[in-house]
Amino acid sequence: MRSIRPSSTTRRGGGARRGTSPVLTAVALASVLALTATACGAEDDTAGGESSATSAAGDGKIRIPSDIADRLKEHGIDIDKWRNGEWKNWDRDDWLREANDYVNPIIEDLWDPDRMRDAEQPDPEVAESDLSGDQGVTDPTPEPVRAQAVPPSYHDNAPTAGKVFFDSPEGTMVCSATVVQDPANPGKSNMVWTAGHCVHAGKKGGWYRNIVFVPSYNDAGRPSGELEGAAQEEVAPYGVWWGDWAQTSDQWIEQGGATGGDGASHDYAVIHVTPEKGGDGKSLEEKVGSALPVDFEAPAVPDVESVTATGYPAGAPYDGQKLFSCEDRPGRLSLSASDPTMYRIGCSMTAGSSGGGWVAEGSDGKPALVSNTSIGPVTSGWLAGPRLGDEAKGVYEAVSDKFAGR
Repeated sequence: MRSIRPSSTTRRGGGARRGTSPVLTAVALASVLALTATACGAEDDTAGGESSATSAAGDGKIRIPSDIADRLKEHGIDIDKWRNGEWKNWDRDDWLREANDYVNPIIEDLWDPDRMRDAEQPDPEVAESDLSGDQGVTDPTPEPVRAQAVPPSYHDNAPTAGKVFFDSPEGTMVCSATVVQDPANPGKSNMVWTAGHCVHAGKKGGWYRNIVFVPSYNDAGRPSGELEGAAQEEVAPYGVWWGDWAQTSDQWIEQGGATGGDGASHDYAVIHVTPEKGGDGKSLEEKVGSALPVDFEAPAVPDVESVTATGYPAGAPYDGQKLFSCEDRPGRLSLSASDPTMYRIGCSMTAGSSGGGWVAEGSDGKPALVSNTSIGPVTSGWLAGPRLGDEAKGVYEAVSDKFAGR
């Protein structure tokens, strides 16, 4: 859900409220949003400066592609200082914000298993009374649906699912994401679909840093206690993939926020990834053996029989280490009369499931990604995701076109 931040009240990507009014108010949603954001939480981060970058294993030399280095220099960022922890500087003037400002140089071994495991969200705080009414067309609040654990191995049962990790001013954060097809590289996609709030802070900030995708995270579904000190291949059996490019909607960059539902109707993003340590030449799709098509002409809400949302919820009672899913017939949620109506389903998943894919029967009758988890109330019970139209298609095609032929 929305990058769940450690802010005190709400987060994007949270669960739902139960038995409240059929409509939501912007105020309530604001808190809710924080939850839905990303089940992320701050942690004591000490891993930033010592790791070598890009391809230098342990020699202390940072090696960044010249195009990225040039973009950093344009913004007055010293590459050597970045290696030594300058990426932790979140001063507003130094925080790259615009669509073309995205930079994410690889820092090898930054995301070790314990750092991944410790990425959590703070306890959300939102009163039930915060949710009341909203403008526009909104169906009655759905009955809560208890999330079902996806049976391990996750690679066998949900091969396109995984986790996104990133650093924000509040600390180390986590979201969920889905491997999607690349029209320009059929069968060899390196594209991942997630929520906009999992890559960019929206109107009050810029691009997050050290963004990586881990497909089939904790594939064996081991409990949290068994993951402490685990080897990399145990939590990331298909590797760690760094986002070498990311794109979200202009609406999210200009309007998005952690609370209030701002930008939620356009809260989606596509990340193009590359393996941390070079890999074996295989694409992400080849590595995991699957990628979902994206349907930008999904049926209107009343015509969708059911949607399945998948993610790694991290807010209590979940711990972010296991994969869950919810299946429900969606209803409509309108945050304002001027914004597109969102899908909403009953689901007990909490923050951390933000960005996770929603799969339904596409316009061709086959399973396709039709949305992603964006927001939900702190008390959990329902989730909402954007309907994907022309703007979302533009983001998707722009990332595909950028890497066409590579």
